[in-house]
Amino acid sequence: MSAYFTIRWSDGIVRMLDQRLLPQQEIYRDYFNYVDVAEAIRTMVIRGAPAIGAAAGFGMALAAKHSKSGSVDELVSDLHKAAQILGAARPTAVNLAWALKRMMKRVETTIGEGVSGVKEAVLAEAIEIADEDVRTNKKMAEYGNSLVSDGANIYHHCNTGALATVDYGTALGVIRYAHESGKKVHIYVDETRPRLQGARLTAWELGKLGIPYTVVVDGASGHIMRTRKIDLCLVGCDRIAANGDVANKIGTYNLALAANAHGVPFYSVGPISTVDLDTVTGDAIPIEEREPGEVTHIGECAITPEGAKVANPAFDVTPNRYIAGIVTERGIARQPFTQSLAALVG
Repeated sequence: MSAYFTIRWSDGIVRMLDQRLLPQQEIYRDYFNYVDVAEAIRTMVIRGAPAIGAAAGFGMALAAKHSKSGSVDELVSDLHKAAQILGAARPTAVNLAWALKRMMKRVETTIGEGVSGVKEAVLAEAIEIADEDVRTNKKMAEYGNSLVSDGANIYHHCNTGALATVDYGTALGVIRYAHESGKKVHIYVDETRPRLQGARLTAWELGKLGIPYTVVVDGASGHIMRTRKIDLCLVGCDRIAANGDVANKIGTYNLALAANAHGVPFYSVGPISTVDLDTVTGDAIPIEEREPGEVTHIGECAITPEGAKVANPAFDVTPNRYIAGIVTERGIARQPFTQSLAALVG
């Protein structure tokens, strides 16, 4: 397990590492109600699709714990309201909706057990979602390790480590597993504008793990791939469409284009829960648009003229034709993804 943790349930309190403050400060914050958990998701105290899913589960557990309902019907109504508020916090990451749907399904199967039985079931399901995430990440890392040769130079975008999950990580989990198995790897870390998850978070995690890395600006990928030996790209995912189109942090598509132009295999790593077979192609994935201040400012410092018009999509969609494979806990899906992903989902 990592020396730090992303999210944890502790005696009726949800505790999260505030990722907005890393790497300068390592501060944990306590949350006592689901509305504040939703705000923590929206403001990116916690981020990363699997971690957001776990946060949603624990938010529902808080909603159940503090519901003053006197009947099961009232409790279910309270939980539906909580699910709506949590689900609206960030629309692109499918894990959020997946976790809430799973929580409500568990509620429906325990209605006959009374108010206390439903509350116990909600907490148990939230804890299982979190524990399952760690097991899933390690299984993905085992499959992904087959793609990594000893001495590999790996290009990585955003943050996909323990900070983006409950523990271990997705794409960064593959890197971690390769390192822990004795392979020598070097990671090129996209800084990942505008919130700098690569420069702030991935570099911090790699340093903690003792894995060599080099931080590069997002626009350097083509130059780095042309002038240095890059063996593969590993990125995470926030939603995978049925045809293998992948929604991930803004800048992923650019990286995939550069990789394709230079013959570098490009892989996405994510759990089966990220696969959305109901979304036929990436064109149907909603893209979250975030506040302009993330672009116009770095911290408190303004870097654009006052009144500058800003477009700030948080994610982009990489078409499946640029993706060599999608690593999941059930194996690696390859072209044609419509068939391979459906087979893995089962």
